[in-house]
Amino acid sequence: MFNTKEIGIYIHIPFCKSKCYYCDFNSYTKKDYLIPEYCKALINEIQLYSSRLKKLCGKRIKTNSSNTLNGVNVLELEDIVCGNTEIKVKSIYIGGGTPSLLPLSYICRIIDECMKCYNILEDAEITIEANPGTVTREKLKAYKKAGINRLSIGLQAWQNRLLKDMGRIHTAEEFVDNLCMAREVGFANISADLIFGLPGQKLDEWEETLERVTCEGIEHLSCYDLKIEEGTVLGNKVKEGQVQPIEDELDRDMYHMTIKKLKNKGFKHYEISNFSKPGFESKHNMIYWKTGEYIGLGAGAYSYFNSKRYNNVEKPENYVYNISVGKSVVENIQTINEADKISEYLILGLRLIDGISMKEFKDKFDKELLELYRRNIDILIRRGLLCFSEERIKLTSLGLDLANQVFVEFI
Repeated sequence: MFNTKEIGIYIHIPFCKSKCYYCDFNSYTKKDYLIPEYCKALINEIQLYSSRLKKLCGKRIKTNSSNTLNGVNVLELEDIVCGNTEIKVKSIYIGGGTPSLLPLSYICRIIDECMKCYNILEDAEITIEANPGTVTREKLKAYKKAGINRLSIGLQAWQNRLLKDMGRIHTAEEFVDNLCMAREVGFANISADLIFGLPGQKLDEWEETLERVTCEGIEHLSCYDLKIEEGTVLGNKVKEGQVQPIEDELDRDMYHMTIKKLKNKGFKHYEISNFSKPGFESKHNMIYWKTGEYIGLGAGAYSYFNSKRYNNVEKPENYVYNISVGKSVVENIQTINEADKISEYLILGLRLIDGISMKEFKDKFDKELLELYRRNIDILIRRGLLCFSEERIKLTSLGLDLANQVFVEFI
């Protein structure tokens, strides 16, 4: 008897033309020479997971005398993924880095291998990240033909002055050109990433960004508050006094404007930083916010499966080497206990504007939420950060501004 489990797949492509000044992601420049071997290793890892995720029959994996499959040691993962469960994939997300930098044949091969190896649902959301200026009509046509049905384009700001200040190597005009090409080849689900709170950014510039992007007919927007991370180019400039962060009040004004303006444009505010037209919420990100299960493929990719969290080695050179010599790329396997599961469910679930259903919490954990956290919840309600509505607990408008003060109560 099979149970059915729906998961997401994240595929990491760590290559970039240049590193944006604010970026602290696992991405690298000047490593194009590694792309062929990296993609070969990635295909190998896709096939490796397939042996366990396509049809699991409650049996231990059959390996050769050295406990390898396709040359990679699998013992570390056997206990994670074996069981009487049929796995179905409801989303694939190719992120980076800049996946659209890869030669077309590699992306098509990666998608094709996933289609061959996994049970992909017919209505699965398949996303690729792209930066303006890195896609062509030929690439977009091939992406569509391969099965990719969603684009996530990194615009960040409409003003070319701000793009240059961030170390971006494209213009707003290139964004519009790429968007038009994507529409012409048939993409009907396109998201754009934007950043507010940039040094030197004015309120009217942020309003212009929102106005211009929504006028282009985008289905989904991710509007992120800039985080100045230590060790980044921007972080160093701030530390040395070369750049001044914007005032908190202006930052909050930008966020409040975002909520109001996008609501007036027909967008649903469904997560702290995410807005969509009806029916265009990100299926893949909803897996994360609902504490669903997912596997990560590629250098530095994280996975959460069968109460285990683990990640791949971060450096692409190490990832390629480990695959080539039959060594596991997996490290830091952690078992997540029930207390941690509950904490993560609350923290991630409260990021959603609809909040957390008391009934769904009880169904999932067989516990009453208020019995566990009544004191914490009462304090947050008195502070005006949480509210009850139709058997759900959710952030208030003030809670959206001070979300981290809410989350810390559930750690």
